[in-house]
Amino acid sequence: MRNRYRFAIVLSVTLIASHALPAFGQNAAPTPTKKAVFRAGAARSNITPKLGRLIVGNFNYPVAKHVHDDLHARCLVLDDGTTKIGIVVCDSLGIGRAAFDQARRIITKETGIPGENILMTGTHTHSGASWDGQNDGDTEYPNFLARRIADGIARANHNLEPAKIGWGVGQLPGQVFNRRWKMKPGPDLANPFGGMDQVRMNPPRQSPNLIEPAGPTDPAVSFISVQSQSGRPIALVANYSLHYVGGVPSGEISADYFAVFSDRIQELLNADRMDPPFVGMMANGTSGDINNINFAAKGEPRKPYEQMRIVADDVAQEVLRVHKTITFHDWVPLGVTSSELKLVNRRPTPEQLAWVKTILEKPASAPQYHRLEKNYAARVQKLAERPESFDVMIQNLRIGNLGLAGIPYEVFAEIGLEIKEKSPFQPTFVFSLANGYDGYLPTPRQHKLGGYETWLSTNRVEIHASDKIIERVLNQFQTLARSHTPKK
Repeated sequence: MRNRYRFAIVLSVTLIASHALPAFGQNAAPTPTKKAVFRAGAARSNITPKLGRLIVGNFNYPVAKHVHDDLHARCLVLDDGTTKIGIVVCDSLGIGRAAFDQARRIITKETGIPGENILMTGTHTHSGASWDGQNDGDTEYPNFLARRIADGIARANHNLEPAKIGWGVGQLPGQVFNRRWKMKPGPDLANPFGGMDQVRMNPPRQSPNLIEPAGPTDPAVSFISVQSQSGRPIALVANYSLHYVGGVPSGEISADYFAVFSDRIQELLNADRMDPPFVGMMANGTSGDINNINFAAKGEPRKPYEQMRIVADDVAQEVLRVHKTITFHDWVPLGVTSSELKLVNRRPTPEQLAWVKTILEKPASAPQYHRLEKNYAARVQKLAERPESFDVMIQNLRIGNLGLAGIPYEVFAEIGLEIKEKSPFQPTFVFSLANGYDGYLPTPRQHKLGGYETWLSTNRVEIHASDKIIERVLNQFQTLARSHTPKK
């Protein structure tokens, strides 16, 4: 049984007295009560950092010496005549809440769109820059990033025009694999805290010690497509639960397959050289334990950037296949709700702090129990400085009978699958890394198995956080579902 907290009790009482969600088909939409014009606009802003910054995504931080492809904040604004909402997808490993909140303040001041109506997320490319300059001291980039996000929304708002909207869901199981494997006991299961786990992230391929993946995958490729009234493509927002692809040489900045998909879907929709320009967007789904490697099979050698092009084309082709079948609507109601959810930080125990002291005092020539033990000793030491609790933003959007949820973590696939199954909106998309970033979000079941994503400091929040987040997301969906009139 999940913990029930005061918010859920109060909200449940409210919901009982509310009306039920109208019974729409998968791609149907309600009719407005009065004549209204649905509008949409899209734009993108360049957020590429300067060369010389450190590239984040791994335990080493190479200096950026080349930009293979620029990073962008890709923005969409929708307006049903009463409510405006926005979606921003940034080519970034993850962006802290401070930068997103700064962008929201600028957006509200300069466009009049309420900042809380904008869902902002990062793609999780592993070949971009740190948003906060923590690794290289570049304090200018966070302000630049917030400004460019706000500029993108302002430009999308400027581009608003009468539009129609549709959505669909495809299936692409062949490019997503659970990267956490249950394994036979052995050295592969050692962790940097001196213990042994039951699962390992990214085990040796075709190892005889592999037993089975520790969790499911989500093969759904979900998307929203927006066109002008004449049928000119304006934007397409896709959502796929794939961590990233990689294959980027050290020292090169790249937006990974997320940007390659955006370019490919533009080509497939014959949307090149549009005015205003078409904006393709790929948001990261619930991929905290998912990547593009099939560890049960032998791998094929790839050239740099080759695999991401293969994956992006497969995803884009599946979107195109389904895109040919969807219905476009001249008007749908929009809605948004968000709240602050208080969570408790994980803190090191006295025993763990004693272990940290032992590791940090160990001579460099001493044998290592785990190659990352010093990294984690330093990281765990910093956790003791975090406050006991903190608030995270949980956000839900409604687009007709389509639901979108934003969660500020690297969310495990099984969490997204549960939300999709129980949501009153069909279909439902779940965006990871939304409105902030603070590490991984495993389930309590996965915590018991151990593994990289559950290690203290990789995961920084209480073990039952996923239960609380799922409940809050579903309650907020119920609030939107019972709202016949779009929120002003």
